[in-house]
Amino acid sequence: MSKGPGLFSEIGKKARDLLNKDYSSEQKVTVSSYSGAGVALTSTAVKKGGLSTGDVAAQYKYKNTIIDVKLDTASIISTTLTFTDILPSTKTITSFKLPDYNSGKIEVQYFHDHATLTSAVALNQSPIIDVSATVGTPTIAFGAEAGYDTTSGRFSKYTAGISVTKPDSSASVILGEKGDSITASYLHHVDQFKKSAAVAQITRRFSTNENTFTVGGSFAIDPLTQVKARLNNHGQLGALLQHEIIPKSVLTISGEVDTKALDKNPKFGLAIALKP
Repeated sequence: MSKGPGLFSEIGKKARDLLNKDYSSEQKVTVSSYSGAGVALTSTAVKKGGLSTGDVAAQYKYKNTIIDVKLDTASIISTTLTFTDILPSTKTITSFKLPDYNSGKIEVQYFHDHATLTSAVALNQSPIIDVSATVGTPTIAFGAEAGYDTTSGRFSKYTAGISVTKPDSSASVILGEKGDSITASYLHHVDQFKKSAAVAQITRRFSTNENTFTVGGSFAIDPLTQVKARLNNHGQLGALLQHEIIPKSVLTISGEVDTKALDKNPKFGLAIALKP
């Protein structure tokens, strides 16, 4: 693949991940293993409120092909096939779920030194077509995406964004929700190993005249332990702790409280990921 700009979905992703990734209000256990034939197996059990769910997933890699199959407790079989370089500098992703025969989707990604293109089409009688494009370099990139509903003949979404990435920081501005919102974010790494960082994000929604300002950060206490926190102007305060209990196996404890409504019960989450 090229060393050009990333996909449009990667604009602002680092800031979003720091503010949202691994925060949870559920209990989750994930166990991974590898068979002698090279198949990666992952079992997941989740409990949220009074509802328990689970799934078993398998992944097999053969040359330029990756096969993912997952079976969940609702008896839904999800399959994803990923092919790299069927054509030069491309990645093709096909996915479908059984027994829903209208869930099929195919996506093609093209990577160039100065641009990336993606196109995704649902495999049904009334498909939605999604297209995105990014131009620029790994340092600065401009991009846009759009979704077209062939049934209604209207655009289901259109978004545009710009990102600037430096070795120790990244910034982005995204105009989304058909022009109804604009989000600006800035992330700065505070150490040379990029284990600790601070982030700020502001979102303006024009239809409701509402602003949401969020600040957050992550800090590496030691090589095995990391803490994260976030707070927005609506009083939502979240925090989490991650600790590598054994090599590649991580324990995550997270919580969130509404500081403007302390009579409400706080949310707590616990996740354990065990890997060989």
